[in-house]
Amino acid sequence: MRIVFMGTPDFAVPSLKALVEAGHEICGVFTQPDKPKNRGMKLQKPPVKEYAMSVGLTVFQPVKMRDGEALEILRALNSDLIAVAAYGKILPVDILELPRLGCINVHSSLLPKYRGAAPINWAILNGEDETGVTIMYMAEGMDTGDILTQAQTSIDLDENAAQLFDRLADMGAKLLVDTVAALEAGKVHPIPQDEAQATRAPMLSKELSPLNWVRTARQLHDQVRGLYPWPAATAILDGIRCKVLRTEITGETTGSAPGVVVLASKKGLRVACGDGRILDILELQPDGKKPMAAPAFLLGHPIPQGIALTKQE
Repeated sequence: MRIVFMGTPDFAVPSLKALVEAGHEICGVFTQPDKPKNRGMKLQKPPVKEYAMSVGLTVFQPVKMRDGEALEILRALNSDLIAVAAYGKILPVDILELPRLGCINVHSSLLPKYRGAAPINWAILNGEDETGVTIMYMAEGMDTGDILTQAQTSIDLDENAAQLFDRLADMGAKLLVDTVAALEAGKVHPIPQDEAQATRAPMLSKELSPLNWVRTARQLHDQVRGLYPWPAATAILDGIRCKVLRTEITGETTGSAPGVVVLASKKGLRVACGDGRILDILELQPDGKKPMAAPAFLLGHPIPQGIALTKQE
């Protein structure tokens, strides 16, 4: 099949690679423009561009999708299908209606749950024990199109957003190839989404980062997992703002007030939570420093047992 692929970050690379390896003719790859990164502000190619160039595909990087230029390029490419995975741009109706077989999207949730920019993170933040990927027709609304196929997976209690991101990227790639084959054979049966079941997954921000020890141990653990690697959960330890990168629910209980340190030694850093359970901080990163195990931090910043952690403003 003659396909235009649209995608930008690491999540999209397995989908493009799977289509190439399945033997489809990728007549063009659309990705976001190169962007300056790090202190040197050197332009960096998106991961999809890096892969596309490595296999000799033609890459397009329009700044806008609504000025007519992208539409003219797509008309000239004359593809049967547009396949999208985390492109990062909204496609106007004239582009959505252009290909013979339409535009389909790889979305990392079980729609209609978690429509939006950060479905992987919000599934963990909300304590979900399962999620998945959806291949859907694209429509004018945000992730509102008819569902073509879905694949489901469990979320491990200690799995963070980065780990789940990688798993769903691979799941989505396989499901995309299977769905394209079904489309080609005329064997898909689109299902409209149930609007009553729709939930949102908005963009993340640093306002979500501060750990509030009044919450339950499970909620705090989910916050740490769901915000990894960015913007990351944070706590004030010995007057220093630290990203909390990895935690564990100990299974132990305490009568100490929420936020009180119940253990601070080479054995670990454990804090009382709002439900009387204890959260073990395993790995953290002080501002301006590298990630480290909690006992390593305590060597330079001893925290007395029984002290209440400072509330973040």
